[in-house]
Amino acid sequence: MTGAEALREAAARLTAAGVADAPRDARRLLAHATGIGADRLLLHLGEPLAPEAAAAFARAVAARAARQPVAQITGSRLFWGRAFRVTRDTLDPRPETETLIAAALERPYARVLDLGTGTGCILLTLLAERPGARGLGTDLSAAALEVAAENAEALGLADRAEFAVSDWFAGLAGRFDLIVSNPPYIAAGEMAGLAPELRDWEPHLALTPGGDGLDAYRAIAAGAGVHLAPGGRLMVEIGPAQGAAVQALFAAAGLAGLRVLPDLDGRDRVIVAEVGAGERVSGRFHAPSP
Repeated sequence: MTGAEALREAAARLTAAGVADAPRDARRLLAHATGIGADRLLLHLGEPLAPEAAAAFARAVAARAARQPVAQITGSRLFWGRAFRVTRDTLDPRPETETLIAAALERPYARVLDLGTGTGCILLTLLAERPGARGLGTDLSAAALEVAAENAEALGLADRAEFAVSDWFAGLAGRFDLIVSNPPYIAAGEMAGLAPELRDWEPHLALTPGGDGLDAYRAIAAGAGVHLAPGGRLMVEIGPAQGAAVQALFAAAGLAGLRVLPDLDGRDRVIVAEVGAGERVSGRFHAPSP
């Protein structure tokens, strides 16, 4: 069987399984199975598939038909132009989150705190884009932190990134120029309606805090002022309908300069807040004690 024939069969199977963009996913999985770059795959579609590549492709297509996300199958996802390792213990980095990155890069920062770091894609991207910056990524999941540490090592950032198990600000000391987070924000009642790729395959701890979906923002609002250096900024990703509610929580906590930023589809995606300007607080940050 040639690559082109295998690709047609795979696209048909994925379409029947309800995969939204079956031809695209089939191409990505075939590139992964053959070890050929996606940009060069077309040049090789007329060639017979090697037995080992055919078997790997069949396994990948079966997993995708079961609605496992492509990034979990291939083990990697591009974010801001860099490859990040992805597992079932982490959220799949998404293009919408790059809205937060773009906003953060508008002003300088030296010390970054990433709450609920997951793969580390936000923290590590911000450090990679600012060679003088250092950062701390926290998460409740030790397994996710292992993935983040591996990504830091792969990107050559292990000397500037620390990771620690923490429940939001619990046990943290020190102040930061920039606090960022893509927290769980899906309300409990919305979980059943999620796509299978999210509901059945991604960690629920990273998807929903239960209840109305706002508990993470309540915790972040309560602790941000203590951990932001004067003039520091707070940026969080939100669900498209949560802008007003999260703004209200942050305003009630005394945060200022509140803005809602849209993603490329025009949906509310990021809340930006800050503390008053003034002389920055010096000193290192500290991860919580084990």
